Amino acid sequence: MKLKYVVIKLYSLLSSQFGIDPRRFLRSMCGIPFFLLDWWSFRKGYSGKLTLMPCLHDRYEEGGTTKSEYFWQDLLVARWIYDAKPQRHVDVGSRVDGFVAHVASFREIEVFDVRPIPVKILGVVFKQADMMRSVVSPSIGVEAGYCDSLSCLHAIEHFGLGRYGDPIEPKGYERGIANMAQLLKSGGRFYLSAPIGLERVEFNANRVFDPRTIIHCAESCGLELQELTVIGRDGIVRQIQPSPDTLHELSQICYNLGIFIFINRGN
Repeated sequence: MKLKYVVIKLYSLLSSQFGIDPRRFLRSMCGIPFFLLDWWSFRKGYSGKLTLMPCLHDRYEEGGTTKSEYFWQDLLVARWIYDAKPQRHVDVGSRVDGFVAHVASFREIEVFDVRPIPVKILGVVFKQADMMRSVVSPSIGVEAGYCDSLSCLHAIEHFGLGRYGDPIEPKGYERGIANMAQLLKSGGRFYLSAPIGLERVEFNANRVFDPRTIIHCAESCGLELQELTVIGRDGIVRQIQPSPDTLHELSQICYNLGIFIFINRGN
């Protein structure tokens, strides 16, 4: 299992950071004979202008990516928010071209992110902010208890690592969770997802958290765990009963994605 994880990380590094995708290269090479045969067959029955723009690997792909943890995370949390119908939902750092777009399709969503979003998006209200610093400030219209619904999906693991131009801060995730908790009204709901497993920092990509680290950090900020959903690398979604034994078991696995739902206990 450890070797498999190393291979996955190496593949991700080559493809995402250096533009080298061995799997796509092999599929494209296999697609060349089909392309040539299809081109020959098509041109025999076509007399108009014909230029070449080979798409060699698509025939080997599925109709869409449904095994990705991002696919399930974005779909599930968007549906939960739809069902909950909060008055004001704020998101911190989640993917604009995934989860944020899902939610904006049926309601307004406010987005706080350390990086700029230079275009106006229908249904999205954007504020540039570093959540390792408190954003509670009357001058920008943000007060404690600002929203009754909050999300931060696949983002807290990057806080303080400098990957997105944010300041280096080894305890950035603690500051982030504390500052986000300030935004939430009493009784409000917080959807937080992060990699969980053997606790470590994979600099400067991300952290992987022992799930108990996330829970203890949130509890210290007045948040109470309500639900835990785990998505494996195989795309299987499981609802977890967060008992001490189960949390320990999850902390010994190399990698899963955990979606935590917390409630603000209030005073």
